[in-house]
Amino acid sequence: MKLASDNETLAENKALILYLLNKVNKPLENTAFYKLVLSFQNMNYFYFQQFLLDLLDNKYILKGTSENNETVYELTTEGRQAVILVQDLIPGFIRFQIDNNLKEDLHNIENEHSVSAEFIPQSENSYTVICKIIENNNVIFEIKTFAGSREQAKMIVDNWENNAETLYPKLLELLIK
Repeated sequence: MKLASDNETLAENKALILYLLNKVNKPLENTAFYKLVLSFQNMNYFYFQQFLLDLLDNKYILKGTSENNETVYELTTEGRQAVILVQDLIPGFIRFQIDNNLKEDLHNIENEHSVSAEFIPQSENSYTVICKIIENNNVIFEIKTFAGSREQAKMIVDNWENNAETLYPKLLELLIK
């Protein structure tokens, strides 16, 4: 896709972004939104960001921040009106896929983001590890701990990301005893 040369492709991709935001009907975090777009249309990340900027400039979408300090986007009233006018630019097959697969794709993307972990170096031999569980853009569980080496911090992060569904209930049980 050439960003500057094909006005029809530009319009189609912007219409797709508006259509998806309208169907989701809630603010979407930037990364999750891009993954959702990719599940229906192959789009370069930088073009996606440019389309978002154009839609922001035209006041069709709003940019905000979630409780987790993540960038989120949502449709404005003008954006909802624009969707009605431009939805026919989206190929019928893609609209059909969105209408039939959106809930499942969105659920898969949200579940992917529901467990996160990261480590932050404090010094050469000191790392802070932060493990979280996020549901509906709200942090429902967060724990910070110390790691004495990069390897140990990485092991904690990997273990949390791979086993949070079993570790979380155990930690809760220990906390309420």
